[in-house]
Amino acid sequence: MITIDAVRKQYTSASGTVEIGPVTARIPAGGVTALVGPNGAGKSTMLTMVGRLLDIDEGAIEVAGYDVSSTASKDLARILSVLRQENHFITRLTVRQLVGFGRFPYSKGRLTVHDEQKISEAIDFLDLDELEGRYLDELSGGQRQRAYVAMVLAQDTEYVLLDEPLNNLDMRHSVQMMGRLRDAARQLGRTIVVVLHDINFAGHYADHIIAMKDGGVVESGPVGEIMDGAILSRVFDTPVHVIEGPTGPLAVYY
Repeated sequence: MITIDAVRKQYTSASGTVEIGPVTARIPAGGVTALVGPNGAGKSTMLTMVGRLLDIDEGAIEVAGYDVSSTASKDLARILSVLRQENHFITRLTVRQLVGFGRFPYSKGRLTVHDEQKISEAIDFLDLDELEGRYLDELSGGQRQRAYVAMVLAQDTEYVLLDEPLNNLDMRHSVQMMGRLRDAARQLGRTIVVVLHDINFAGHYADHIIAMKDGGVVESGPVGEIMDGAILSRVFDTPVHVIEGPTGPLAVYY
């Protein structure tokens, strides 16, 4: 479980002062939890604080009982992996070399047979086997995004944090990506926490939803509870009607 207790953060960005919190939330172990909400709600900031890529000002965050602020980096890296929105590798790398970076917490750069196996498994899981020898600058944006997700999965952590993994993906590849993340949670026993912009992707593929707005949590719970017209209208500040689609609840904006 991930526990977020009375967390606050204030910092200055290009758009002005950003204030988060106090945020208190529980993310259950197992399954897919989606962070949703309008732009500027604090979703990505919260994710990066859970992943210790951004320090918190107040409060506490624990992942599987480990305090994120005080746990040694080498220990945290074996529990928790993070993919940020901004991925800029300047060095020319092949897909396999990039995915191999996910094994650094274990290999320190000296890959073993076991590491190579984990790399291959992640590449196969994201259907990148035909691209593993290609350089990243030879790939489409969607192919690169899949490679970055494979790198995170190769780290082989129980908890996986993904900030907008559907960036640069078209509809078909977005559907495929979410299906694979759901499979990773169910088949590989991972806890996937993902920031999403599309509420219907969250409603279809996630098990739990945390809805954020203005730097705080508005609602949190199983998908069936949060996929509610009144709740989503309040979160997104626009009328939302939820209907029963062929595969589950579907949010319709009007």
